[in-house]
Amino acid sequence: MRTDDFDYPLPDELIAQAPAEPRDSCRLLVLHREDGSVEHRRFTDILDYLEPGDLLVANQTRVMPARLVGRKRGTGGVCETLLLKRREDVDPLGGVWECLVNPGKRLRQPGTVIEYRAGGLHAPESAPVVLTGEIVDFVEGSRGGRLVRFSPVGESAGGAPRTLDEAIHAAGHVPLPPYITSYEGDPEKYQTVYAMSEEHSAAAPTAGLHFTPELIERIREKGVGWATVELEVGIDTFRLVTEDDPTQHVMHTERYHVSQEVVDAVHATKAAGHRVIAVGTTSVRSLESAWDPDAAPSEPPVAARRFEGAAGTGDIVARENATTNLYLMPGSDFHVVDAMITNFHVPRSTLMMLVSAFATRDQIMAAYQDAIDVRYRFLSFGDAMFIE
Repeated sequence: MRTDDFDYPLPDELIAQAPAEPRDSCRLLVLHREDGSVEHRRFTDILDYLEPGDLLVANQTRVMPARLVGRKRGTGGVCETLLLKRREDVDPLGGVWECLVNPGKRLRQPGTVIEYRAGGLHAPESAPVVLTGEIVDFVEGSRGGRLVRFSPVGESAGGAPRTLDEAIHAAGHVPLPPYITSYEGDPEKYQTVYAMSEEHSAAAPTAGLHFTPELIERIREKGVGWATVELEVGIDTFRLVTEDDPTQHVMHTERYHVSQEVVDAVHATKAAGHRVIAVGTTSVRSLESAWDPDAAPSEPPVAARRFEGAAGTGDIVARENATTNLYLMPGSDFHVVDAMITNFHVPRSTLMMLVSAFATRDQIMAAYQDAIDVRYRFLSFGDAMFIE
């Protein structure tokens, strides 16, 4: 197995630059793993493939305004900072973040300070500075990562000292993937309609962008369950595998949460002979990361219903504030997930390997070529795929 096995030619004009309107009007490619056949439908037709008793599990994470554009104190040089995750191990109060910075060569020296103004990216020179970031250190093992200590500046609208979260919201913007270069629409379109209020992610769980409140209600009316997990999506989700041997790639770590309520819903669904359907690869990774091979198995065992999988010992267990670097590639077992809704992914990415593990590499490559031939829209704002 080589990384080149998960490469394919993606025409630039097929990279979606804006979401479908309405959300659920996008196209849907249905891949049947049993025989490799495909169907071309609309996303609203997902109802035709869901059975009463099935359980949909979605990632409810919300994208934070993680893109900060400021100026280096002293020189005035423009600097961009992308928040990745809080580092409570460095500062228990939450002021230190692991970040990507650009230009990295100008932001190497600990003690370097960046000033961010209200309005951020398009702020006039007259806008007040609401946030500062001080370079603390490099992040070991990362590609250009920095530890940055942030401090709010000034007062909020009510006259009280501005909190750090208020300052980040005043200066920050929701970051779009680097391949979306021309979108100037509503940033809320890069959030799922069921996202939680707290903001923890640097990128959206994009398979969920296709759902509308009305479609979710119709799904529930059909007798299909709906549950949510949270996986805090990091920007590393966009990074390609650069190693020729994909097994040598170091998978990024993300925080995730799977409640006991979700575990109970999975158990009830499996016991009744129905499917657990993950909405997106982040939901897949959450559910499969919550699998404990040493746990006493439920009755009947939680294992793939329709396809030969990893039956036997083990069970899904609740996880709270856990971390995962689960790397799913051909040869990996899926213990919980029976079907998935997903988008079309970047070539040579770990997500291509995940879907190729769930189906087969040949099935995925054939389906992707079919999608290219009939001009599907690819990547985060693009069309959807249902693998059953």
